[in-house]
Amino acid sequence: MAASALALGAVVASLVDASAVPIAKEVVFAPHRAVYDLSLDNTNSGSGVAGVNGRIVYELSGNACEGYAQSMRFVTQTMNQEGDLQTTDLRTSSWEEVPAKRLRFSTSTYQNELPAEQTQGVAKRKDANGAATVDLVRPQKREVKLAGNIYFPIQHSMAIIQAAREGRTILAADLFDGSESGDKIYSTSTAIGRQMKPGAGPVVSLTKGVSNLDQVPSWPISVSYFAPTQGPGDAVPLYEMSYRFHDNGVTSSLRINHGDFAIKGELKELTYFEASPCKSPAP
Repeated sequence: MAASALALGAVVASLVDASAVPIAKEVVFAPHRAVYDLSLDNTNSGSGVAGVNGRIVYELSGNACEGYAQSMRFVTQTMNQEGDLQTTDLRTSSWEEVPAKRLRFSTSTYQNELPAEQTQGVAKRKDANGAATVDLVRPQKREVKLAGNIYFPIQHSMAIIQAAREGRTILAADLFDGSESGDKIYSTSTAIGRQMKPGAGPVVSLTKGVSNLDQVPSWPISVSYFAPTQGPGDAVPLYEMSYRFHDNGVTSSLRINHGDFAIKGELKELTYFEASPCKSPAP
């Protein structure tokens, strides 16, 4: 019965005057550099975490013609109950074609300044959705097949914005970003809150940057990440990221919940880059 209803809907839609159907506004992200100061938000008694501080530096550049490039450095210093400190330094960079047919990625992790993990490769497919093939260079050369309808990172972020504009409250997606061993898919479930009209949301406190970010429409977002053997129907995600997602791609009011402890990120600096015009196809 459901299939019949869908077919009937398609027929009715084909009879509607095309001029009466609103065209979805293209999602365009503003090239920018954002700096977040990290601190411990809360911790459970059994977590072993007594304190966290650190910083995230994130950059986005490019456009829909040339693709979007992202880079991030995520440094945290974690103190346990005995007062011992551990420094984790995560460095990532990627380039993603728009639409999402190719993703180049590189990730390096250091623990107390010693290399711990490194991943590098290229994911590609014929169409902008569906399954993909990953050619890994690190940690070892091999080919990985990703089954299902896979989302790449920029594609996923754009899908969240589009869903938010449409008034949807949930977006389920299988996400591949090249992290960890370079062959892992996360099952994600994104909860989208009601739009914060320009000027109506909490003021973004900036020590340096553009003061009118509060005038950009935004939504409260919460993304839960599950192992591929789990799913959004399972009770406990691996971790959860909550933030205020602005229509231009800028993130503020960041919170990362690891279950037994959570850290928050305060946007401290925001610098917009001049957007390059679309002149040439993706490299």
